[in-house]
Amino acid sequence: MALQIIDRRLSGKNKSVGNRERFVRRYKAQISEAVRRAVANRDIRHIEQAETITIPRKDIQEPVFHHGPGGVRDTVHPGNTEHVRGDRIARPQGGAGGGGGSQASDGGEGEDDFTFTLTKEEFMELFFEDLALPRLLRTHIASTLQYKTRRAGYSHDGTPHNLAVLRTMRGALGRRIALTKAPNRELKALQDTLADLLAQDDGTSEVVAELQQRIAGLQARMGKVAFLDPLDLRFRSRTKVPEPSSQAVVFCVMDVSGSMDQSRKDLAKRFFILLYLFLTRHYEKIEIVFIRHHTQAAEVGEDEFFHSTESGGTVVSSALVLLDQVIRARYPVADWNIYVAQASDGDNFGDDGGNCRNLLADKILPLARYFAYVQVAPDEQSLWQEYTQLLPLFPHFAMRKVAEPGDIYPVFRDLFKKEGVTV
Repeated sequence: MALQIIDRRLSGKNKSVGNRERFVRRYKAQISEAVRRAVANRDIRHIEQAETITIPRKDIQEPVFHHGPGGVRDTVHPGNTEHVRGDRIARPQGGAGGGGGSQASDGGEGEDDFTFTLTKEEFMELFFEDLALPRLLRTHIASTLQYKTRRAGYSHDGTPHNLAVLRTMRGALGRRIALTKAPNRELKALQDTLADLLAQDDGTSEVVAELQQRIAGLQARMGKVAFLDPLDLRFRSRTKVPEPSSQAVVFCVMDVSGSMDQSRKDLAKRFFILLYLFLTRHYEKIEIVFIRHHTQAAEVGEDEFFHSTESGGTVVSSALVLLDQVIRARYPVADWNIYVAQASDGDNFGDDGGNCRNLLADKILPLARYFAYVQVAPDEQSLWQEYTQLLPLFPHFAMRKVAEPGDIYPVFRDLFKKEGVTV
């Protein structure tokens, strides 16, 4: 008995799913490297899109057989004026073919690098691959209730633009059938009787006249049934129902002082990307606010947030003061779900750690849905010690350490795990 396996997965025009998967597996190292380069230059809001990557031609060349450099071979060359019988001809560089294939020429066609488009799912799979987490757990995030209108059947009263024409005509048709069914049946019986009497005499009898009078009365009665009555009108009805808020704001706060090198900024960027992708699964509208700080804080764009370099000391409280001002000025708690992610190496100026703790406890944490602090350095410094005092007071405040890219996923899963689930 022969076993036949049919691949019925949908694929685009002129595409083969099997060949595509084999290509990705075969050149996974080159594609993963291209994905890492793409992530470094991509915005957080666009991280989940597909990507067109370029693979160098030398990395996808197929193996070929050719003659080795050794051995004695007799060759025949066309006649020329430069060589005579017995001359020794030097072997060409780059193999027996006579050329290395990489020199410029004035004829023929060259070979370009291979361009390959990754789908959204393939890109995200390769992006999360080095984090080695088989399944991302998602927590249930509380939401602010809002009210939206939804369809709630039909009513007899309403505005003209809410008139349900089909439902109205269906009701009118049913009403006309109900009111005319019995008279129509009686009319048909009278017409049959009248036809029989007319076939027997000349139609001058009193019975015939009475039948004709009754038929005329029934027809007049049926003609008075209105085609459309006010009772037939049906209007689409709507009602207000509570719904979770569909908008959230994510504050990305990062230390950009001299102690935060590029590798630590890359760790922070990966965590911010995960947080953004996580919240997009719960909210329709997401806004991102970037706040960077050294001794002073400023709200900046994404490019400056991740790529600008600073030197000097660190005053974390300056960022928290600006964070509180932005929340109260632009994002009222009644309309927005507020999430804060802070990344730092833990270094802070003098006694500023106490100010940071007080700002969080008194102003920021009462307004935020969730506050996650990620330290991208292994050593516990003053800021970590001050933040630790807030853990027993605020259940929606969490703090973890990240030392390398492989720690991002476990830390993220631990921060946003469901209640009652052990990690």
